[in-house]
Amino acid sequence: MAEQKESSVLFSLKELMNLEENRIKEEEAEKERRARAEAESRSNAERAAREAEERRLREEEDRRREEDLRRREEAARLEAIRHGEIEKAKAETEHRARMEALAAQQSHEQHLAALNSDQTKKRLKLIVGIGTAVLLAVGIGGFVLASRAAEESEQQKAALIAEQQRAAEELRRLKADFEAARQKEEELRKTLESAKDEAERARLEAELAKAKKETEAADRRATGRGSSGGARPSGGAAKPCNCPPGDPLCSCL
Repeated sequence: MAEQKESSVLFSLKELMNLEENRIKEEEAEKERRARAEAESRSNAERAAREAEERRLREEEDRRREEDLRRREEAARLEAIRHGEIEKAKAETEHRARMEALAAQQSHEQHLAALNSDQTKKRLKLIVGIGTAVLLAVGIGGFVLASRAAEESEQQKAALIAEQQRAAEELRRLKADFEAARQKEEELRKTLESAKDEAERARLEAELAKAKKETEAADRRATGRGSSGGARPSGGAAKPCNCPPGDPLCSCL
């Protein structure tokens, strides 16, 4: 009877020990679960903060590039307006010069006509003929030069407009290249975040590094374009004097 009691007590003690061990295991398991949950929560919060910061930096960089492109386009537009004003002023100056030459020619003809009443009428007629011929030649030459200058001005204006259009199209193309590279980088970044296999992560990290280089290269091409030009030479050789003797308006005097 005593042995049965002792066995019963031992059995009860073992049951209590087993229950206590189970309780301790459950508490440890619960602690580990809470620790894992807290670590995962911290990791998610850190990843979210990191992604938000990266997104903010990308948005700021995009705004900077947009502003730079707008400044370039505005500078090109102002340059076109300035060139147009210069060409307009040049055309007005040439027109005034032609009008002044025509007025001088008329005044010169009136002056020579008044001299026809002199006794040397035949000689003066000869001088008038020569002077008229010279003035006509000068007028025709001036008109030809003005026409050539106007034609060259139109050609230069058309070339400038074509160059501006080409530059704007190139800027748009470079911007599209940059946006495509940035989109590819963003897609690789998202894929990398969800990747679980180490080999896949290594491959995606390599592709992401390559995509970053492509994005930086596209950025440099889009924001580092410049244009240069050389000064156009000007000048001309002195013309021989073709004025008739005694011409008071001769520029050679």
